[in-house]
Amino acid sequence: MQLFFHRFDLRLRHTFTIAHDSRDVQPTLVVELRDGTISGFGEATSNKYYGITIEGMVEALENIRERIESYDLKSPEAFWASVHPFLLNNPFAQCALDEAANDLWAKKKHQKLYEAWGLSAEDIPMTNYTIGIDTVEKMVAKMKELPWPIYKIKLGTADDLAIIKELRKHTDAIFRVDANCAWTADQAIQYSYELKALGVEFIEQPLKADDWKGMKRVFDQSVLPCIADESCIVEADVAKCQGYFHGVNVKLTKCGGLTPARRMIAEAKALGMKTMVGCMNETSVGISAIAHLLPLLDYVDMDGTLLISNDPTSGVTFDYGKVIFAPENGTGAALL
Repeated sequence: MQLFFHRFDLRLRHTFTIAHDSRDVQPTLVVELRDGTISGFGEATSNKYYGITIEGMVEALENIRERIESYDLKSPEAFWASVHPFLLNNPFAQCALDEAANDLWAKKKHQKLYEAWGLSAEDIPMTNYTIGIDTVEKMVAKMKELPWPIYKIKLGTADDLAIIKELRKHTDAIFRVDANCAWTADQAIQYSYELKALGVEFIEQPLKADDWKGMKRVFDQSVLPCIADESCIVEADVAKCQGYFHGVNVKLTKCGGLTPARRMIAEAKALGMKTMVGCMNETSVGISAIAHLLPLLDYVDMDGTLLISNDPTSGVTFDYGKVIFAPENGTGAALL
């Protein structure tokens, strides 16, 4: 295999604001593994919250270039295990490499990735569309700009309930809310009653990631299910979330790619929790990788490409929340 890097600055359609960050441009890294005429692609974005830079990811992968390029790719899982000891401190880099390996492996088998995994895509969840924190008027305008059956609303302001009440006046869509660690346990419990009445389906990460005592109260007293995000980063976190959250949101970049994500999803299901996968503001490379996990999921947040204006890649597309797979094998992603 040959290893190549492709760097892009993704321009967001609107300033994207959550409880702990705001940005207009998202740097991202697309990793290419080429075997003869066949290429596999994977992706990971930079992330200030987790201290991840494009330069750091490239350096981490350059340090093991010889190991990567000399590997005989028969199994993405075995490849992941082979490089994991060298990428322990950079799961984002491992994610991009693992997505590329899975894409290449499935293409060499002449199958779509979900088919190579033995899955069927006949019954898959629709993706939500995320509305970042803004003035209420601009949040309403964003919904009108893209009518959608499910919206995920970013919260964490002093006026969270007022925001949802106003947005509800303009759509009958399902709402999901993501507080990004901004609430207290008392707020989450109190808000859950009003949010349920306003057509909210679940609350994502209401409390700080390490507030397990507070989450136990919320788990027991909230009338809405709660989904872990910042509290569920790596495989060991799934079991910790049982009895504190009703489900887990797995992020491929945070856990190290598709390979550990599949294990996390299987464990969550075995523990009776709902399963979800989320995304970053990324290209069709990363979003297309997520798509092949859909047969395993209850919910999905894979709207990253809808939030950017200059996607330099192709892959899955959307029709009012419905995911449409690309005709190509592998993940279906390609550089334009």
